[in-house]
Amino acid sequence: MTPRTARFRTVLTALAAWSALAGASLAGASPVNAVEDGTRIAPGVLYKEFDLRAAKGVTHVHLLTVDLRDSRAGIGLLYPGVVASREPVSRLADARGAVAGVNGDFFNITETQHPGIEATGAPVGPAIESGHALKAAVPDGQRFGPALPPGTTTKDVLGVGTDGRARLDSLALDGSVHTPDGRFPLGGLNQYALPQDSVGAFTSDWGGVSRARAVCGTDTDRAAPCSSDTYEVTVRGGRVVSASDIPGSGPVAADTTVLVGREAGAQRLRKLSAGETVRVRHRLVAARSRVAYRFALGGYPVLHGGEPLPGLDDTTSAVRTAAGIADGGRRLLLLAVDGAPAYRSGLTIAEVADTLRSLGSEDAFSLDGGGSTTLVAREPGAAAVTVRNHPSGGAERPVPNGIGVFSRS
Repeated sequence: MTPRTARFRTVLTALAAWSALAGASLAGASPVNAVEDGTRIAPGVLYKEFDLRAAKGVTHVHLLTVDLRDSRAGIGLLYPGVVASREPVSRLADARGAVAGVNGDFFNITETQHPGIEATGAPVGPAIESGHALKAAVPDGQRFGPALPPGTTTKDVLGVGTDGRARLDSLALDGSVHTPDGRFPLGGLNQYALPQDSVGAFTSDWGGVSRARAVCGTDTDRAAPCSSDTYEVTVRGGRVVSASDIPGSGPVAADTTVLVGREAGAQRLRKLSAGETVRVRHRLVAARSRVAYRFALGGYPVLHGGEPLPGLDDTTSAVRTAAGIADGGRRLLLLAVDGAPAYRSGLTIAEVADTLRSLGSEDAFSLDGGGSTTLVAREPGAAAVTVRNHPSGGAERPVPNGIGVFSRS
């Protein structure tokens, strides 16, 4: 532990205890319906905000605490209905009837290195909604966002299982394509970047955005040129109906799978002919849990078993969004750093881990930050959520997904 981290932890513990009683100095929460640990948004859902004195100065944070032991409170994925699309968190929350939420995974935000290629807006990591696998993870080298801490990958997820417990895990794609000539592995599912020499599947969950980005870059270099050896096959009702030398665009019908291949994967697809039978199988496989996931989304872990991951950045302060898991997965903490100019000093990733540990988390997970950081919550009795933090860009940034907090009351 560095002296700076030790000092921060000492100050944080004192401030966290003080702020539970005193509230915050910036846009303080209304005392109406306030309880000892914050403002009650819904049964099992509390909100509070407070100041922290961090390495680069005072910063302001917003915190949602969700008691997953309360059968009236639940967690789910916020997303626009397809993978490759973006909406502000407030709009995503209201569309799903969520009482609160935060932004989620890092995403394909720009394509300046590939002229003529459209940024898809699709997230980096795996995503599961209501038990349904929406997408798998892009290769590590194709990730958008800050460098991953040692030992973490784009497959890392925060999820809630069918047992109602939150946990950190890793989700890998297990898939195959069965053709008259045999079987070969599936390398991707609704992802903006495919591994080299692979075949990826795009379903109705992808949306209508062009699939051209999927064959750009390499497994280690996001900015590498797009592949010149590509092929696309459309399978409808289990049979090949069309093919193309380049990836296309437009919505994919519910009974259709579009297979996109690059290099060796393209060569495999060229062997298929119109009318041939093709079966595509895919699922996401958890590395650590035998419990099926109802919800999962990507990011990267920063705290595990009460200990910060080694190698966390303790110098770069920024506006952050993160989640903490406490009480053996029965309590979820959703934290957003305020982006107002007066508080833009932010937190380092090491401080994020220490903050969530001081608030009782055993595990913690970093989500997209900066201009994406958004925390929304309903006022008690309101029909729509309001943005509780000040987004650093001055307004909400559209994002591909988020963590929604739902109430069954």
